Amino acid sequence: MSRLDRDAAVRRILEEGAPSVPPELCAQAVRRGGRMLRRRVIARRLMWLLLCAAAVAFVVWAVMTRPWVEPPSETTPPLTGW
Repeated sequence: MSRLDRDAAVRRILEEGAPSVPPELCAQAVRRGGRMLRRRVIARRLMWLLLCAAAVAFVVWAVMTRPWVEPPSETTPPLTGW
């Protein structure tokens, strides 16, 4: 492709002008963007709620079972009546 052919092609593209955009395209893009934003916000809030519920459940379980306390030894019977 010679330089003259390339220049002619560029001139032809520039003279055609901008392609026409449907008028409803902007409104559709705004609606879709708003919907995506709302979904992200809801998903983020649900994840925080799930994280907080898991933390509360863990704290309740830890308080009830007390896993840090050593269980009583069951190898020797207790001395009663001695």
